[in-house]
Amino acid sequence: MATERQAARGAAVSLCHVAVVCAALMLLPGVGFADSMRCGSRIVKDGDTIEKVLDVCGEPASRERTWIQRAPQYELGGTYYSFPGTEEVPVDLWTYDFGRNKLMRRVRFVDGLVVSIVELGKGT
Repeated sequence: MATERQAARGAAVSLCHVAVVCAALMLLPGVGFADSMRCGSRIVKDGDTIEKVLDVCGEPASRERTWIQRAPQYELGGTYYSFPGTEEVPVDLWTYDFGRNKLMRRVRFVDGLVVSIVELGKGT
């Protein structure tokens, strides 16, 4: 009986520690990750094209472009396959500032497709 009570108490303490750690992490300033981004009544997400994001969200507050080298790829039925060699592909970083009371978002495109959407601090 005492062992079951100790186990239950230990589980409760562990859950309490997890809750405290989660709450503390939520209070930390910094960057968060998002799976999607709302622009008005529409949503953009990973895998969307650069053209769709421009159409849905409009012009970003800032744009940056760099290039990376990677193995050439082709897509077949939603799966990407690589083959030998290298190709240079563009990497675009677009920052959207939705205003003072909303979080800014940074959208990263590789070869014209959204690969990540990151929440930044509050807008201006």
